Amino acid sequence: MAIEVAPIPLPPTADATKFKDFGREVKGVNPGALSEEQFKEIHDLLYQHSLLLFRDVNLTPEQQYALTKAFDPSSENYGHGNNKTEADKKSILHPDLKTIPRVPQVQLIGNGTVYNHEGLAEAVLKHPSHTTFHKTQVSAEDTEKGYTRFYRWHIDAALYNLSPPRVTTLYAKLVPQGPHQTVRYDDGTGDELEVPLGTTAFVSGKTMFDILPPELKSVAVRGRVKYSPHPYVWMAPAHALSTGLGIMSEGLEMPDDQLPPWEEEKIKVYPITWKNPVTGELHFQVHPCGVRELFVDPLPEGAKREGALFPDGAHLTDLKEVRELLYKMQRPAIAPPLVYPHDWRENDLVLFHNRGVLHSVVGAFKKDQIRAFHQCNLAASDEPAGPTPEDVRKYA
Repeated sequence: MAIEVAPIPLPPTADATKFKDFGREVKGVNPGALSEEQFKEIHDLLYQHSLLLFRDVNLTPEQQYALTKAFDPSSENYGHGNNKTEADKKSILHPDLKTIPRVPQVQLIGNGTVYNHEGLAEAVLKHPSHTTFHKTQVSAEDTEKGYTRFYRWHIDAALYNLSPPRVTTLYAKLVPQGPHQTVRYDDGTGDELEVPLGTTAFVSGKTMFDILPPELKSVAVRGRVKYSPHPYVWMAPAHALSTGLGIMSEGLEMPDDQLPPWEEEKIKVYPITWKNPVTGELHFQVHPCGVRELFVDPLPEGAKREGALFPDGAHLTDLKEVRELLYKMQRPAIAPPLVYPHDWRENDLVLFHNRGVLHSVVGAFKKDQIRAFHQCNLAASDEPAGPTPEDVRKYA
């Protein structure tokens, strides 16, 4: 049976003109048993559309690991490491992950207590809540009315020592039912977004780049960001913005001498834009919470200097300045019409191009709302490619 593709079902809040190429539902194929030819087609579809949805899938952890690994056959380890170091225990990610014992590359995430699940006699799962991470919170009264927030916009990546995974696979085993919630941005804009309970929200890194004005496109193609060593430990004492798109500059980050041991050569410095290996397009791919510094190369020879930002290049080390510039560049792309909030059903499998989108956990569950998902991403065997000299000349 031939592989069929259809557009993903967009919510009425989405601007369909911005989602023409984003997301496809794949039919007529079993993602747990793809032939070589079928996988090649799925591989290219993912890079072309950033997100693929398979409905009513039966997938073992072994099959999910094999599918994820097929996108990067030399990869082996879970994208954030082995969960056995002191760094992991202090990380803000530590409470959210439970490992499937026989396939340690696959994580069990969700909410509530699940029993006798893939070799785990009992697993207590906790849906990440903005109340533990944001500077301000939605009141208990408003939470009861269904108001919530994005938790943290991010790329799945350790951002220290390990390379960002190419692909993440998310498989829904148990999906609690409940009324929709309303995401409040609480940033003075009045922006709100109605979302399904416990959605995963996605935005396109390509769109994030495409909608920038020319002077910021120029910075994006000339820029690189430097992440903190052990960024999830570093950011743990700090507070996030109400949009989940970065950290408040309050000086609360963990000092370097209190971080777990680290080495300068393992710190990651990445281009702001990453080049899609199939389409050649640029995706704005920055995890705003973990960035420490920003480098901008000088304009290339012959480029127009009038109106250009940092025409002679720059090295920004003031954390507040770095964050404010990145926020200015990234915030337009999380506006409600540009967000795809996936409406999960049990046995949905979603593959997303982790080097081409940002995503966020959303919402809040009650303790008795049981949610169980399998997540897999693998630290890549290579680093993301940045803009070519031709790209820089085109946009600078």
